[in-house]
Amino acid sequence: MKRICVYCGSSPGAYPKYMQVAQELGRELAERGIELVYGGGSVGLMGGVANAVLDAGGTVHGVIPRGLFDREVPHRTLTHLYEVGSMHERKALMAELSDGFLTLPGGIGTLEELFESWSWIQLGIYKKPCGLLNMDGYYDHLLAFLDKTVQQGFVRRNHHDMVLVDNDPIRLLDRLTEYQPQLVSRWMGKDEI
Repeated sequence: MKRICVYCGSSPGAYPKYMQVAQELGRELAERGIELVYGGGSVGLMGGVANAVLDAGGTVHGVIPRGLFDREVPHRTLTHLYEVGSMHERKALMAELSDGFLTLPGGIGTLEELFESWSWIQLGIYKKPCGLLNMDGYYDHLLAFLDKTVQQGFVRRNHHDMVLVDNDPIRLLDRLTEYQPQLVSRWMGKDEI
């Protein structure tokens, strides 16, 4: 894995541990030589993970729509900062630049990015790993709901299991880098349509 797209909050969250984990992940990415692709902001967990990669000598690709320059405060010292015209262009370029997706705690935008990537993996548009960091049970209620979607017959178990979930960022990164692309073709067999 050369580059990974990290989705996370533009807020630091309510507890210092969120930022500590984002920074730990950033340092680990740089140490492994994996480039960060993210939303281009300088604040919150977004800024924390990017700064940690940069401080450790790594490479960061930020992608931000012009319309968010006031709200998200673009990070001006990234290795590469791409300005795009819309959120759709942002997500498309982030996906194009990356070899996988990792979601940290975040809000509505973070969830939207996770679900779009997951949906496109399910459809076979992407053949990239997707991970969700459930640190301190942050996503417990979401994961319980997703289990219910399987129980109620709206999501197939194999599609549910396409997202790798872990509560440890380093272990989740290991799992994402060990991902085998042929699993998607098995999941996407004709009986799965």
